[in-house]
Parts: sequence; structure tokens; C-alpha cells
Amino acid sequence: MEGIVIKSTGSWVTVRLSDGLTRECKVKGQFRIKDIQHTNPVSIGDHVEVSFATGSDAGLICRIFPRNNYIIRKATKLSKRSHIIAANLDHAYCVVTLANPRTSNGFIDRFLVTAEAYYIPASLIINKMDLIDNEQKIVLEELIRIYESAGYRCHRVSALTGEGVAELTDCLKDKVNLFSGHSGAGKSALIGAIDPDLKPRVGQLSRAHQKGMHTTTFAEMLELHQGGFIVDTPGIKEFGLIDFEKEEIPRCFPEMERLLPQCQYKNCTHTHEPGCAVKQSIGLGTVSTLRYNSYLSILDDR
Repeated sequence: MEGIVIKSTGSWVTVRLSDGLTRECKVKGQFRIKDIQHTNPVSIGDHVEVSFATGSDAGLICRIFPRNNYIIRKATKLSKRSHIIAANLDHAYCVVTLANPRTSNGFIDRFLVTAEAYYIPASLIINKMDLIDNEQKIVLEELIRIYESAGYRCHRVSALTGEGVAELTDCLKDKVNLFSGHSGAGKSALIGAIDPDLKPRVGQLSRAHQKGMHTTTFAEMLELHQGGFIVDTPGIKEFGLIDFEKEEIPRCFPEMERLLPQCQYKNCTHTHEPGCAVKQSIGLGTVSTLRYNSYLSILDDR
């Protein structure tokens, strides 16, 4: 039978079969040998073929169909290996908070660059709007200006008050959507506000470090009652990029890619070349200095 992987807890994965039932399945050994560059040969969102032995409810994943796309990051403990967060996505959302914890621009940009690299539409969710004071409103408006001018939609939401939840829910309908962000960004509470039937476990912030305490310990695809899915992921401290060449990075910043035809050199890296339209736009304020600094930081990592 064919199905889609909706949960992975290590050697076992949960597959939602084409008949709507779910079954626990093992991963065939050949995939672990074949995909040693990844920590997880089978990921959430993978379309798979499953076989069942007579008299057994447990299945064996015997085929993984080609992926349309995926979100990938550097494995946290194995720097030379990568971890596929989820595959076959329609949209990727970075859940952002301005405080307790604060989401850095570097984290946001690395997430967006990965989405661009694999041609996944992406947006920002500015969560915990109920906690934003007058001083933070100035920061908020600048952040939204930067990312909307780059081409990313920004949703202002509050899981507590319900602000923006209905509008965001409409965007999720009938799509496979990834939610990712720092621990404590409120992903689980937001998912509960979007669909109360899911009731994910909500955590608290660590008082010592003002960082989120992990409540989601593994990625899981959650089915929405109005249609569609949310891939809920564990909180990510850092988003390490992998499998990128330097030449690919400029196209992963849409506002810079749009300016490339105006550069003096068609292969302009926007760093040292004369007649660079991107650097001229930074001087005019039409390209964000914060985004450009993230771009330089990513280039330095290659």
C-alpha cells in the first residue's frame, strides 16, 4: 500500500495509508545505507510504499517516492551530515517572536534561504502580538517592512487573543504547511488556536535563560479539520545551512535576484564588483542592511 509519513520517532515511523488508516512501520535497512549523508533516510511528508507480512499490523517501508522538495538543515551534533526536517511541502512558515525568546534576523534569513533554494514558498508568522509594547511596535514595523519588501508575507497573530488566527487558517487550507522556529516561539499554542481538536502540549519559558523549553520532541504532521496539514517541528536553536554552493546564495535573496540584471556583471556576487545595483540600493535604503549582512554571513560560511 502507499501512504505518507506523518511521524518519526527514530527507527519507527507512522504512516497514514491511502485508506486513511495509520500504521507503525520500520524502515528497510537498504535506505539507511543508501542515504548515509542524512540522519533520517525517511522524513515527515515522504510518500512511501509499505508492505505487510501476513498476520502483522506493523509494516515495512520498501520504497520512497521522489521528493518534490524538502527543508534541510545541518545536523546539530554531526556537522558533516544533514537532517531533513520535512518533505513535499506547499508552504513553509517561520514562527517569529520579538522577545521571550527573540528570533534573530540571522535565523529568519537562513530559514528563508533554505526555502528559496528548494523552491518552497515561505512566509513569516509574527506570534505573541499580545505581548508587544509600544517600543517593540517600532521594531515590529521595521521587521515587517524589511521582509514584505523582499517579497515575504508577514502574518501578525496571537494564539492568546486570536488576533490574525482566522486569516492564517484560511491560508493553510488544503496545503501541507511547515511551522518552524525557536523553542518558546509559541508554535504549539498557535496550532491549538488554529485547530482546538489538535490540543498540542504547550511549554513554558526557562526562567534562567528566557528560552523555550522543548514540548515537541519530534516532527509530526497534523491533519487540520478544515483540510490540509501542519508539520509541527521541535524548536530549533540554530538553522545551519548545508548543500549550498556560493554561486547559489544570491538567487536565494529575492530582492537581490531582482536587481541582478541591473548589475554591471551578470555573475555579480554583490560584494566587491563595481557597478553593483545591490550595493547601490543599500545606500538608497531600498535593500535592507540587515538582510545584506545576513547574506555576507552566509557567504562566509560556504
